[in-house]
Amino acid sequence: MINKVILVGNVGIDPEVRTTESGVKVARLRLATSERYTDKQSGEKKELTEWHTITLWRGLADIVDRYVHKGSQLYIEGRLRTREWVDKDNVKRYTTEILADNMQLLGSRGDSQGVAAPASSTPAQPAYQQPAAQPAQSSYQQPASIPTVQDDPDDLPF
Repeated sequence: MINKVILVGNVGIDPEVRTTESGVKVARLRLATSERYTDKQSGEKKELTEWHTITLWRGLADIVDRYVHKGSQLYIEGRLRTREWVDKDNVKRYTTEILADNMQLLGSRGDSQGVAAPASSTPAQPAYQQPAAQPAQSSYQQPASIPTVQDDPDDLPF
């Protein structure tokens, strides 16, 4: 079975980045995707914006903390996850979010660092990938590493 989401959109507010009690960094951001269409009855051009909650862990959260801000354009690959909880009024609530596995900063390098880049430059932005999950071992603790630049898909072992 497949659970895969691919989004390209703009960050709506500055990301929320925190560290868990166990020292793992996590980031949450809101990403807007827009779709433009023409209303067939009126001929009017319309835009529909959808808001997505994205959660990024460890190295990806570190990259978000350093380089992503309101207005940043991102490419996100991940999977849908629905969580449930009981609120303070004892009402069961649900939320659906995207757990990011890959992220790419889009736009010019200057856009992501707050420095204007020359209009003619279009540098390639690195793609960041969440490290693969390690098998559970009682003495193993996954390091909070900086994500690696994504390899060419043809070179991957699967």
